Amino acid sequence: MNARAELRVRQPAVAGAFYPAGREALVGSLRECFAAAMPEGDIPTPKALVVPHAGFIYSGPVAASAYLHLVPGAASIRRVVVLGPSHRVSLRGMAVPSADAFATPLGIVPIDVRGREAVLDLPGVQLNDEAHALEHSIEVQLPFLQFVLGSFELLPLAVGRCSTVEVVEVLDALWDDPDTLVVVSTDLSHYLSYEDANQADSATTAKIVSAAFEDVRDTDACGASALRGLLAAARIRGRTVEQLDVRNSGDTAGDRNRVVGYGAFAVC
Repeated sequence: MNARAELRVRQPAVAGAFYPAGREALVGSLRECFAAAMPEGDIPTPKALVVPHAGFIYSGPVAASAYLHLVPGAASIRRVVVLGPSHRVSLRGMAVPSADAFATPLGIVPIDVRGREAVLDLPGVQLNDEAHALEHSIEVQLPFLQFVLGSFELLPLAVGRCSTVEVVEVLDALWDDPDTLVVVSTDLSHYLSYEDANQADSATTAKIVSAAFEDVRDTDACGASALRGLLAAARIRGRTVEQLDVRNSGDTAGDRNRVVGYGAFAVC
């Protein structure tokens, strides 16, 4: 048995549901997302992105609005740290997987083993494969990253109930590497009317672009814990947060009676 066959690979859990399961269909879907993106001006290659994590037909164009900004500096990004909320497993703190790689229809993404070891030494971080087994918030980011970056190492963290300080400590351990990109995966408001969602997400957007992490409520975003940590880390470092795209499912696909909000932001 060769070394590749011995890899412990976390297989896709939501291919065929949140995005196409076939390689060619997935590439076509990604191209459609980028064609429907709304890029906001010229900014430096981001150090961090905030992106949504719904099905591609719903939030894909908004996510693409963020990932487009990686294209000019793609060759310099060798590691991506993705923090996404744990939707299916009740989790205290943050969890990394024991897998050697994550798979998508576009191929295998190796895990950053040294980064995993570094964060496991921090309080609030545990090894927990169950939290990753069916989680979509991290998985749906991988095809975008593969499409734009090609090869890179991944450090996935499923985020449960944890403090802003705990998230900042994780980011502190990883932030200063110049080849590292941080991605926070979160949707915004959930199941409001179109008009109410626009109002709620506008208020949340104001908090995000001003890095007012202490004002972000759990009801503002499903990934609020990771989002607060990123905004706190950005403020500590004097980084600016740029709004790239804010829409909801009523704008992209679906009716306007009960929508989910999506936002794309860059920490520059």
